[in-house]
Amino acid sequence: MKATIVPAQVTTVEDRIAGNLGLSQLMLLAVPVFGGSLLFAILPPSMGLAMYKLVVITIVAVICCILSIRIKGRIILLWLVMILRYNVRPRLYLFNKNTPEYREDYPAVKTEKTTIQEATPSSIVPMPRLDFHEAARVLARIENPDARLRFETTKKGGLHVRLTEIEE
Repeated sequence: MKATIVPAQVTTVEDRIAGNLGLSQLMLLAVPVFGGSLLFAILPPSMGLAMYKLVVITIVAVICCILSIRIKGRIILLWLVMILRYNVRPRLYLFNKNTPEYREDYPAVKTEKTTIQEATPSSIVPMPRLDFHEAARVLARIENPDARLRFETTKKGGLHVRLTEIEE
């Protein structure tokens, strides 16, 4: 037995049941038969022949036959449904982000004002100054190429100064 794989894109193929008619066409053609027999039995005179019954059944049969005609692979009923959906859709899409609808109600956050103290001369800690001889010795070590002076930054933004000692 030979098996064929149907691609996923081909999912809208309609099976033909009787001749060239599909299921939806057969259902549309069966509506006047069953609907007409129901109308014939319910409307007065019950199970009797009346001219208005024949007119209603004929109009319903003609409408169903017209709706079952296939144009470009679709029946007219499906074309009418598509046109109706297009015409019923909203014409404009309005979105206002400033509306309070669908927003969560968050409580107001209280913020405390913090005051920044200005530096006064008494609060500033003075940095120790180097003597002239010590400053000259430090500058001489920095300028020496054998000292291998390195500036390294840490991940948090700190600065490390590495100075390899020189034995003299």
